[in-house]
Amino acid sequence: MSVRVAVVGLGWAGRELWLPRLREHPAFDVVAVVDPSPASRAAYEQDGVRDGAQDGVRAGASDHARPAVLADVDELDRRSVDLAVVAVPNHLHAEVAVALLQRGIPVFVEKPVCLNSAEAEKLAQAETDGGAMLLAGSASRYRGDIGVLLDLVPSLGTVRHVELSWTRARGVPKSGGWFTSRSQAGGGVLLDLGWHLLDTLDAILGPVPMVQVSGTVSDDFVNDPSWGAAWRQDGPQAELRGDVEDTARGFLVSEHGTSVALRASWASHAARDLTLVRVEGSAGTATLRCVFGFSPNREPVPTLTVTREGRTEDIALPAEPIGVEYGRQLDDLPRLLADPSHRGSAVADIRRNIRITERFYESALALGASSPEPSPLLPLGMS
Repeated sequence: MSVRVAVVGLGWAGRELWLPRLREHPAFDVVAVVDPSPASRAAYEQDGVRDGAQDGVRAGASDHARPAVLADVDELDRRSVDLAVVAVPNHLHAEVAVALLQRGIPVFVEKPVCLNSAEAEKLAQAETDGGAMLLAGSASRYRGDIGVLLDLVPSLGTVRHVELSWTRARGVPKSGGWFTSRSQAGGGVLLDLGWHLLDTLDAILGPVPMVQVSGTVSDDFVNDPSWGAAWRQDGPQAELRGDVEDTARGFLVSEHGTSVALRASWASHAARDLTLVRVEGSAGTATLRCVFGFSPNREPVPTLTVTREGRTEDIALPAEPIGVEYGRQLDDLPRLLADPSHRGSAVADIRRNIRITERFYESALALGASSPEPSPLLPLGMS
């Protein structure tokens, strides 16, 4: 039986990332789309979700009804919706998810699931009160190369250090739009790309608390349109000055003494985008070079090596199309929805990682405390 799903938000993530994959996936039936913007709803109905097919009709599934096009999540009926995919702007993630959870509708929330610990607690309470499940969006651990790396980790012995970085050459999203406004995005690249890196760290180390968090942030590129993410086809944006960071660099230490170097950059002076994951253990070091996300500015083939006692071995990786991890995450959602023991798991991860993010920003603010001007790069309530 198909999972009846509503997609909430018809921006880039909802329209380009989730709707096409949900419509093509045999386990899901898109029964509704929700967006408060009349223009967005009209565009959805006009372009058929950009695939030239009638809305709601998959190949070989012409018996599926046309999805309802709604203006508000209050119009969703929990008796006819099994899951709501929340892909609204960041500052609305928790608000919309809480409203749905309280009505008993399970939700899958695009990252960042929330912007601070207070929102995490509201989500936890709503999940308890409504009896519905909260699922968190972060697809990086579903990549084939990450899967091969994770299989290698036990052979590396005791993990001593992890290096995680995602550096784009040019990739500031929606420069001048809500993505670079801290009142709407909650923060900059740390909440965007950094969310994937912290989720990958969870997959490597498990749910280990961090006892030390230090970080710095900078904004050398965020207000120059030439450093924007052209591959997103965002189009011209309003001429608003961004007040979030485009680069975050930090150092963490776990309660077990494992150190973590973390870097996330929307833009840099590099020629190509790169995601680097290096795991140093007592019995060897594994290094993965790839690119998360959808940017085409990448080396054509990811590489994974393992070095032990001066000898480096190349590890074979599966050949995969860009973005396949998002489909794999959808593959896993029906199983998670059907498992009552999973309720509360996402909240636990969210609490831990949003607190790391808050402490990272607090550290950056403390470093800039001697400046006569308050930093414009930190989330609201922290400057």
